[in-house]
Amino acid sequence: MAEPISVIILAAGESRRMGQPKLLLPWGETTVLGKVITTFAAGLVPVATDGWEIIVVTGAASRHVENLVLQLSNNYPVHTINNPDYANSGMLGSLQAGLRAVSSTGGAALIGLGDQPQVRPETIQSICAAYFQTGSSLVVPSFRQRRGHPWLASRSLWPEILALPATTTSRQFLNAHIKDIEYVPADESILQDLDTPEEYGRLKP
Repeated sequence: MAEPISVIILAAGESRRMGQPKLLLPWGETTVLGKVITTFAAGLVPVATDGWEIIVVTGAASRHVENLVLQLSNNYPVHTINNPDYANSGMLGSLQAGLRAVSSTGGAALIGLGDQPQVRPETIQSICAAYFQTGSSLVVPSFRQRRGHPWLASRSLWPEILALPATTTSRQFLNAHIKDIEYVPADESILQDLDTPEEYGRLKP
């Protein structure tokens, strides 16, 4: 049986360009982060093996984010891990904190962004299905030849990711493994995030 998939949602950013904690902004009947969590759950249920989990990596506004996740944990296997060095370690530091928190049974990590509520459950299903079908160590969604989030890395790659210096970006890591990537076609939501009030106003439902 295939090992479970663990989702790591990077949610430690300071939302400087938004001017307020963007993950807590309303999104339909929930919040931005609430929508992200429910979308991942909806995408995983049809295709993932038992034991899947969602780890939300917190940093800025951690108390509010953790309270939101605690409420959602009544319905989903979701919990938080804090990245105390979020201001200096950036996205990679949060990814590394998330990987260290994965349960011992996790066989792959699906890495998503907390400010991408537009991502579709079908995209998540396609990524997971491609991983199980091909056994690729990296599965990445693509829209018009541009890579986006979420992307999946098998456990075999985690030691390398954990050893990366803080200056490394996910783009550099993926470029170093270009021959290992299994690409999955997706829509433009894999490229969209919410950085500014203008983007939020244009994209919110």
